[in-house]
Amino acid sequence: MTPNVLRVLAALLCLLLVHAEVQPQKDFDLQAMAGKWYLIGFATNAPWFVSKKAEMKMGTAVLKPTADGNLDMSYSSLNSDGSCWRMSHLAKKSDIPGKFTFRSQRWGNDNDMRVVDVKSDEFALVHTIKTKGGVSTVLNKLYGRTTDVGQDIMDKFRKLSVETGVLPENIVILPKNGECASA
Repeated sequence: MTPNVLRVLAALLCLLLVHAEVQPQKDFDLQAMAGKWYLIGFATNAPWFVSKKAEMKMGTAVLKPTADGNLDMSYSSLNSDGSCWRMSHLAKKSDIPGKFTFRSQRWGNDNDMRVVDVKSDEFALVHTIKTKGGVSTVLNKLYGRTTDVGQDIMDKFRKLSVETGVLPENIVILPKNGECASA
């Protein structure tokens, strides 16, 4: 087998092992997730990311807990031409606090999202398994309440990403960026 095939098989094995193991934070508090977050880190082995990661910049997410325990998520990122990229999802709660599911109409995938580690006034680590056409990929995100987090938090993000099968070269701390005007 070629080295690339071995890398893919190793990543898939890691994904299968981790899929069942990554759990949400035990004392998850949905209300503490409310508000604006900056997307600081992004990590995935998804083929689209490998070719686009150099172009990605920091964006924002506004999270709003709903009365029934779901999570309304609105994302935005300022493009280099001054236009704004936007997307939103309604993540539906599960029986496990901190674990949500949603379907992306834009990308046609099903998402199993877990808030793995959060300190509500500082950072949140989110692990998502995206499945489309029977193929699953891992996506980890590092959010901060400000555009900067400490090195210890970035190290936690990198550790989670490697443990969930993301290759080190696909773990990116995003460059700062302007913000979209409120919609």
